[in-house]
Amino acid sequence: MSDIRGHMAGIVTAVLLVVATAVGCSAPESSLEAEQEQPPNVILILADDLGSADLGAYGGTAIATPSIDRFAAQGLRFTQAYAGSTVCGPSRSTLMTGLHTGHTPVRSNTGGVSLRDEDVTLAEVLKAAGHATGGFGKWGLAEVGFPGVPERQGFDEFFGYYHQIHAHEHFPAFLYRNGERVELPANRGFYDGPLGEGRGIGPVPPRSPSDEPYQFAHALIVERMKAFIREHRDRPFFAYGAWTPPHSRWEVPEDDPAWKLYADRPWPLEAKVAATFTSIVDRHVGEIVELLDELDIGDRTIVLFASDNGGLTTFNREPLRTNGMLRGGKTTLWEGGLRVPLIARWPGRIAPGTADHLTYFPDVMPTIAELTGASAHLPPNLDGLSLVPVLLGVDAAGRSPASHEYLYWEDADIDWTAVRYLADETLRQAVRSGRWKAIRPAPGAALQLYDLESDPGETTDLAAEHPDMVAQMATWMDEAHVEPPPQDEPPRLDGRMYR
Repeated sequence: MSDIRGHMAGIVTAVLLVVATAVGCSAPESSLEAEQEQPPNVILILADDLGSADLGAYGGTAIATPSIDRFAAQGLRFTQAYAGSTVCGPSRSTLMTGLHTGHTPVRSNTGGVSLRDEDVTLAEVLKAAGHATGGFGKWGLAEVGFPGVPERQGFDEFFGYYHQIHAHEHFPAFLYRNGERVELPANRGFYDGPLGEGRGIGPVPPRSPSDEPYQFAHALIVERMKAFIREHRDRPFFAYGAWTPPHSRWEVPEDDPAWKLYADRPWPLEAKVAATFTSIVDRHVGEIVELLDELDIGDRTIVLFASDNGGLTTFNREPLRTNGMLRGGKTTLWEGGLRVPLIARWPGRIAPGTADHLTYFPDVMPTIAELTGASAHLPPNLDGLSLVPVLLGVDAAGRSPASHEYLYWEDADIDWTAVRYLADETLRQAVRSGRWKAIRPAPGAALQLYDLESDPGETTDLAAEHPDMVAQMATWMDEAHVEPPPQDEPPRLDGRMYR
């Protein structure tokens, strides 16, 4: 874990960061923080590659998601929420640091680029305020042995995958717990030769050739997350469920009840498997909420649910229509790549309903910090704004919601042969301000401008008709991008993608 005291030297105690633009400014301690006797627990569940229209709560009809739909009906559903990036690693970096992709340290999506010791994460902020902290699933912000691993970034416990390429395997030979390998002997050899590559997409029988049950990593991860919640029921905790489904690879347990929902549908096999994984996520969200009720801690636990980026463009057609009417999907800066579901539940405090407030992942850190009384531990100059006035209402928060002047995203291609981030050659940028969104598809390229209020599908480029807005968007793009630290992937061992 980084040295929080070193980061926070000179910062006045009990400062609440409420930024009006992309630069932080301070404000007095909120009435919310002052009134709390025991901080609430926080559960943050992040699905992988889930499109908003995959969920019934967001208008989806193809996939059964009764648990998340019920959860959404009990909480506040955001209709204009955005991920931090259009791909996994950078998006998670914005979530953990409160910095957009022009400032956040991990911008390459190669899988093992590391956070630095000096970076301050959401887990560090909550740990400094007294929360027990646990992470469960896919980290994607460092390879084992490097400074960015979760146990050096504020997590008391982490169980799952460190390198995100490892997380592509739903039946891995091992997982990690706090840097130590946890062997899964029945899965050994699953991805070798015909049993792995040859299996490809589709259902996996319950038993291995050695007659031992295959071990579905996601199920193990969820069980460990539930155990962490039980173990810390009597003190404030932060549980981060960075779950891999519905991300590939595309092997799904044949005996899972979710597979049986779709096995006989007249759909392409890929669609059946993707739907199965989404229904598995739905079931496990329901189990987490049921556990809170069982432990009688639901009314002092904030639960947030989101996806790390939009769904795959492959599935933005029938039968799934994963991103609905939005253009594009994961890896694109179109709305389909960035717009995601975001639902917040806190019984008795967050009123059920919908919110059209513009928000994105950098807002999560200052929001959770304020809700838990941890704002004094925030680093300076966050890009995020607290959503507390949106979540609790103006009366409870004591102020009106702050709005971003603009939201910013960037990404670039990767040379997978050299494992190199190609920002200089391929940097793409996007900005949203109010109803307007601009995209620069390549360095030096002309900006495209879209009116999302009248054209949410981004079909008509209005750049020629609004040169002043284009000029403003270009200025924001230039000021938002700061050169990143080296985006170096750790050396490969024996040619493997991960350790």
